[in-house]
Amino acid sequence: MAGNGNSPCSGPLPGPFTSTRVAAKPTSKGGFSRRSFLKGSGAAVAATAVATHGEEAQAQENAANVVRGPKEITLNVNGEDRKVSVEPRMSLLEVLRQQLYLTGCKDLQDVYVDGADTVMIDGKAVYAGLVFALQAEGKKIRTVESLRQGRNVDPVIDGFVKHDGMQCGYCTPGFVVATRVFLDQHPTASLEEVQQGLGGNICRCGTYDGITKCALELAKGGA
Repeated sequence: MAGNGNSPCSGPLPGPFTSTRVAAKPTSKGGFSRRSFLKGSGAAVAATAVATHGEEAQAQENAANVVRGPKEITLNVNGEDRKVSVEPRMSLLEVLRQQLYLTGCKDLQDVYVDGADTVMIDGKAVYAGLVFALQAEGKKIRTVESLRQGRNVDPVIDGFVKHDGMQCGYCTPGFVVATRVFLDQHPTASLEEVQQGLGGNICRCGTYDGITKCALELAKGGA
């Protein structure tokens, strides 16, 4: 049917495909030619094919980057490069305890928000249970075991002993690491800063008084 100025065919096609569908050009008589319609439809099909191909290529590239099965990586732990075999799902905590036998960081049965699994990664206090082992590759990892070298003991450990900052001792290694990191970053910390800085660690036995005294004494002494 020939179109006129009021014909709905004189403008873009209505509906949800308006923005993607290519409209046919009207003929000199005001209607549509079969040739222009086919050209428009062909362009739309070609555009859809290109977009689909791009999405498939991206999906294939993403699939190629997915790590499947065990992978051998090197972790720098306490100043030494250690080769370990890890699966993508394995946490740093699992690798440290089960493969490297560094059991100072504790596993509280999938509760990784109390600080018992605290380690240092590039100088920052981190929950080892919340970090995939693969994410730690190329970073410098330190556990509580690094704070004692033979007879040389870190002042934080001495301070915990002096002020009796422990009871059951389960959370103690994580607290020691967190305290060491905090004092490295805030060597002259106040009481309020100590309380805020160590707020990511929990002691179920309630030895916060001794831990706080240890941190404050070392902060005043600059240790």
